[in-house]
Amino acid sequence: MPKLRGEAFWRETLRSAHYVVAPMVDQSELAWRLLSRRHGAQLCYTPMLHAQVFLRDANYRRENLYDEACPEDRPLIVQFCANDPEVFVQAALLAQDYCDAIDLNLGCPQMIAKRGHYGAFLQEEWDLLQRMILLANEKLSVPITCKIRVFPEIDKTVKYAQMLEKAGCQLLTVHGRTKEQKGPLAGVASWEHIQAVRKAVNIPVFANGNIQCLSDVEECIRKTGVHGVMSAEGNLHNPALFEGRNPLVWEMAEEYLEIVRKYPCPLSYVRAHLFKLWHHTLQVYQQLREELAKVKTLEGIVDVNRELKLRCQEEIANQKEGEKPKEGLPFFHWICQPYIRPGPKERCRENGDSGTEKGVRGKRALEEEEDGNSELLSKNKQKKKLRNPNKSFDPSLKPKYAKCDQCGNPKGTKCVFNMCRGCCKKRAFKEVADCPGHGLLFKTKYEKSLSWQHSQRGIQTPEISQRGDTEVGETAVLKEAGDG
Repeated sequence: MPKLRGEAFWRETLRSAHYVVAPMVDQSELAWRLLSRRHGAQLCYTPMLHAQVFLRDANYRRENLYDEACPEDRPLIVQFCANDPEVFVQAALLAQDYCDAIDLNLGCPQMIAKRGHYGAFLQEEWDLLQRMILLANEKLSVPITCKIRVFPEIDKTVKYAQMLEKAGCQLLTVHGRTKEQKGPLAGVASWEHIQAVRKAVNIPVFANGNIQCLSDVEECIRKTGVHGVMSAEGNLHNPALFEGRNPLVWEMAEEYLEIVRKYPCPLSYVRAHLFKLWHHTLQVYQQLREELAKVKTLEGIVDVNRELKLRCQEEIANQKEGEKPKEGLPFFHWICQPYIRPGPKERCRENGDSGTEKGVRGKRALEEEEDGNSELLSKNKQKKKLRNPNKSFDPSLKPKYAKCDQCGNPKGTKCVFNMCRGCCKKRAFKEVADCPGHGLLFKTKYEKSLSWQHSQRGIQTPEISQRGDTEVGETAVLKEAGDG
């Protein structure tokens, strides 16, 4: 049976899905997908998987996909990040029997994606993307889809989408933000870009961005004309978003924890989900926030969840008639509701001037911010700063190392050959020389070994320059010196 394409793929395989749960690293695992499906989600994506790791590591495949195979968890799209056509397709071939489509991540804007050269940092490399999608479209038995971010220019975004469609992409998810819009700098997603893409291509389009409640979903579909709407943070704070409900937080948390008992996942995933669900309540009960951060078992998380529930029920019982939610929230803090991500200034106020108000460490600052300000350092750098108050993370103050004459790595400061240790070792071995700077004593050990051999036979030790095939055991001696 030939694989379905475009509209037919969306209508028949994806069952005309309108409500979509986004691929989220360590957050869209099986248990969460099943919870979301129970409450209105019609299509889910796996977390982003690294194609190269998926290809080489059987344990990674089993833990992230094979062991999570579940009849209830369909339709399902597996998302990969990759930058090599062969690696991407080989990984996809190993995953295609467990899903309904393979998605190429072209939307991740994080620094890890920049370092790994994938996600949104491939959006200028159109030739590479064409080759990746063409090969996947040719080799896979399931359709290939893409998730992208927009360019600042609508025209360029449209041409980008058309290029992906022409290469063989069968469904496109458009996140209406640029790769620079992330974290506190996220801002509002552009539905205008999404609408322009929808009009310009002949394949199904999903929209992503600005989705906090069901009315946002309906408005987005009406304004952009897309086939479906994807939610990430909105879904994490309210898994019943697609039902149009705002349930009590503990109802969703208890249901999720029951699913986790049946379909276990790493404890870090569970803890992260409860931090999202209970976000507003944990601003009130800071001690329980600390307990949730430190707990080491699933039962411990269940206990914290139960205590949060009891605190909220007690607060409800003592509530005065006509009392309204505080902190400008649309609902009381124990009700699932949107979380409005603060900008940089608001984030500082939210976390206190030092980012550690009431003993709670502020969220990690953007990596692009200045390293000289201790308020903006990562947690690891803050720990190093505590151990060494004089330590500086300013790149301009780091010592400049001279480069190895051979390979360009930093050379040893006392190397006689002006090389790094690896290159020095090769040259010293070849020339039977010493390098005290790197602790390499080929010449010294060679001389001592020859001296010992000849003293055993009563023969005077020849000059080291008289090397030749007549020297018994020379190769073994050099090998022994190299091992030292």
